[in-house]
Amino acid sequence: MTDTTDNTYAAAGVDIAAGDRAVELFAPHAKRATRPEVMGGLGGFAGLFKLGDYKEPILAAGSDGVGTKLAVAQAMDKHDTIGIDLVAMCVDDLVVCGAEPLFLQDYIAVGKVVPEKVAEIVAGIAEGCVQAGAALLGGETAEHPGVMEADDYDVSATAVGVVEADSVLGPDKVRDGDVLIAMGSSGLHSNGYSLARHVLLEQAGLPLDGYMDELGRTLGEEMLIPTRIYAQDCLALAAECHVATFCHVTGGGLAGNLERVMPEGLTAHVARSTWTPGQIFRTISSVGKVDLSEMEKTFNMGVGMVAVVSAEDRDRALAMLTARHLDAWELGEVRKSAEGAPRVVVSGNHPNF
Repeated sequence: MTDTTDNTYAAAGVDIAAGDRAVELFAPHAKRATRPEVMGGLGGFAGLFKLGDYKEPILAAGSDGVGTKLAVAQAMDKHDTIGIDLVAMCVDDLVVCGAEPLFLQDYIAVGKVVPEKVAEIVAGIAEGCVQAGAALLGGETAEHPGVMEADDYDVSATAVGVVEADSVLGPDKVRDGDVLIAMGSSGLHSNGYSLARHVLLEQAGLPLDGYMDELGRTLGEEMLIPTRIYAQDCLALAAECHVATFCHVTGGGLAGNLERVMPEGLTAHVARSTWTPGQIFRTISSVGKVDLSEMEKTFNMGVGMVAVVSAEDRDRALAMLTARHLDAWELGEVRKSAEGAPRVVVSGNHPNF
């Protein structure tokens, strides 16, 4: 007869007690990220959210992760900011159409539950939700022994927002003569890390804990700077200025993402001369001998979000964003174009790049 005394969930690699301890540790962080519309608390099978008073509400939803930036966090054993990146990647997609982020639900898969590590991750997610004005409505932490290594983990999330039907932003609102207003990024954000890690860590062999004078910090600290969350800035701008649409600059770079919000017959003309990409982009390009076209397809190059605003609101938009402590500048303009013309044209040279 087979001895089944060791045939338990814990023996198979799933520690329910550790999971319970993780919830206990991250609960205070999760409670910070709430809104008045949240019904109930942690522990339910579903998060409940009471939709407020809207004339014709349109729900917007988006899911994302943080890619191989996780590898840097794991290598540095620093897990308290990756959650901010996760929230940013989700909520800043929502505001492109003018939607206010309402709530977010996360999914954390781990090889082995280490309660303190999970609590750090959730603390970052909660902080991101606070910055975005969204509630952390719930989530899931799953232990995957035999599938993931003990120290490995991955995160993803879905955010939900709302916008009035008559306030939805998008390509149909863009007009000839509109101005492109750039909002500076905080660094690499959460895209292009496979290339950055390849050229800086694998090829050049630079240590993550090595101080770099040109960066003013260690390489690891630079690579873990959290993604800027623009949600509240964009909503404030849309409330005061005539905004046609926003463009969240993520994978595919500035031109690739601007193309998604430009209608046929109009072209966004971007002038590189209006800004100098941050030092981390110059470092990747020089150390890895990565040419400009590849850099621009892979990284945000210092532009994290773009607002397409009416020309008459140019100065007001710039003043508002500057007052909100954002690096903002006029990036270019929208012009009529012939049928079949490219929707985005990037020209000129970056100063000092």
